[in-house]
Amino acid sequence: MKKPESSLEINPDLARKILTGFIRSETTRTGYPRAVVGLSGGVDSALACLLAAESLGGANVLAVRMPYTSSSPDSLEHAALVIKQSGVQEKTISIGPAVDALLVEIPAQDRIRRGNVMARTRMTVLYDQSAAFGGLVIGTGNKTEILLGYTTQFGDAAAAINPLGDLYKTQLRQLARAMDVPQVILDKAPTADLWVGQTDEGELGFTYEEVDRLLYLLVDRRRSPEACVKAGFERRFVERVVELIRKNHFKRVMPPIAKLSNRTVGYDFLYLRDWGS
Repeated sequence: MKKPESSLEINPDLARKILTGFIRSETTRTGYPRAVVGLSGGVDSALACLLAAESLGGANVLAVRMPYTSSSPDSLEHAALVIKQSGVQEKTISIGPAVDALLVEIPAQDRIRRGNVMARTRMTVLYDQSAAFGGLVIGTGNKTEILLGYTTQFGDAAAAINPLGDLYKTQLRQLARAMDVPQVILDKAPTADLWVGQTDEGELGFTYEEVDRLLYLLVDRRRSPEACVKAGFERRFVERVVELIRKNHFKRVMPPIAKLSNRTVGYDFLYLRDWGS
């Protein structure tokens, strides 16, 4: 089989410079020169925390660990490594009581609904800590997850700014290595840690390495699905990924507003993000 073409290599030094500058400018222009990061013990949040600390100084970053009863103990330990390395402030808040109250009516076998409750509860905690700490919530979602819709709307997908959203998972790992994210975090299987044994790639049914090569052609190179098949990807794999991108597009845009007036928010009332600042 012909090897699919791709070019996912990045310049880690340049990416680091751009992303730290992005965090610094986007936080300070809002009048909140501090940041709050949900630290899960995974590579994405670890990188976001390190970038935020480098941008704003560790004293101006709050890392929040939010375990549930089914969370892996390793998650807390790995997050602690990042907290020590980055010198950020930290807080641990159990989401157990709040989540358990909401899960009473959800069957144990309905893992997706239960996972969504956990993700949205964590974001509620983060925004409360944002208000208390006076810092913006930093997103930790990568480009692969965003394109595939492998996120919980108003859960882990919510954030004030997202420095990682234009890095595919494999690219994010390159930058994470360059910024000395602990090896134990780099080595473990990606997981949202929503239930025992849950892994991202197990749920998706393919590896990040596989899908990133395809996404690069579909999105960055604007290749058609048929061209991707000719490049060496299996047709069923291409069709499934294209369908995931299409059906989850609603998660990537603001909610549509029914137009009734001459100037409607999102249609005719359009200004840059920093308008008025």
